[in-house]
Amino acid sequence: MDGKYVKYRLGKSYGFQSLVYLLAFACIVPLLAILFYIIRAGITKINWHFLVNIPKPVGESGGGIANALVGSIIIILVAAVIAVPIGILAGVYLSEHRKGRLAYWCRLSTDILQGVPSIVIGIVAYFWLVRPWDIGFIHHRGGFSALSGSVALAIMMLPIIVRSTEETLKLLPDSLREAALALGMPFHRVMFKVIIPVGISGILSGIMLSVARITGETAPLLFTAFGNPYLSVNIGKPMQSLPLLIFNYATSPYQDWLNLAWGASLILLVWVLFLNIFTKVITRKWKVQF
Repeated sequence: MDGKYVKYRLGKSYGFQSLVYLLAFACIVPLLAILFYIIRAGITKINWHFLVNIPKPVGESGGGIANALVGSIIIILVAAVIAVPIGILAGVYLSEHRKGRLAYWCRLSTDILQGVPSIVIGIVAYFWLVRPWDIGFIHHRGGFSALSGSVALAIMMLPIIVRSTEETLKLLPDSLREAALALGMPFHRVMFKVIIPVGISGILSGIMLSVARITGETAPLLFTAFGNPYLSVNIGKPMQSLPLLIFNYATSPYQDWLNLAWGASLILLVWVLFLNIFTKVITRKWKVQF
């Protein structure tokens, strides 16, 4: 083989490899820039009083984000309680009935729901749960509440949990199911005692990714949870959350509120990063071995 041709091939290979490294680094630069900017602006605002106090009225210095921290935790926990059982059961159904007509439409609906903008889900939750509604002889006046916000976020969580559960269970060998059924175990015990525990890593990763997905959502909560300047744990009443606090305070003309917004942004960023890193760790630790 000609030496010039070999040098040309090697130069072409090294050039393409350098281009890949450059593009990969270009993808990392925006993340690093965002992290640096938020850390620089928010790290000086965080202290113990910032975490345990509620915001002060306009004109008073100090205050904190305790109401938003507690509210975010409650709203996300309630959303998880609603979405996780439904999502896992739906994923189990889709993995067991892969070619049925109902399974096809469920899978299609899940994929479409995953692409629906969050603000649209917020509007739908607003008309379903916040505005007054009247069905037959039942009349109930809705209102802004943490529960309605949790329902909106649960709808956003469902597609991720359903698809991750389905794809995880599809990877499991049929011999596990056949062996359990051969021992005389009923179908529901096979699912809950054998199949789901074996695929728990993929299911947990889907749950954690869905929680990370909704943690920073603002639009659905604007139409449902609405926000609350006080510390509240009643899910039937309006409740503050970190995304709502950041949205409201970042657009205010008061420097104290801007400081709260920067500190809350850093807390929210660290929270999302922790959830994603934790998902990677548990996925590697509980990796299914076939």
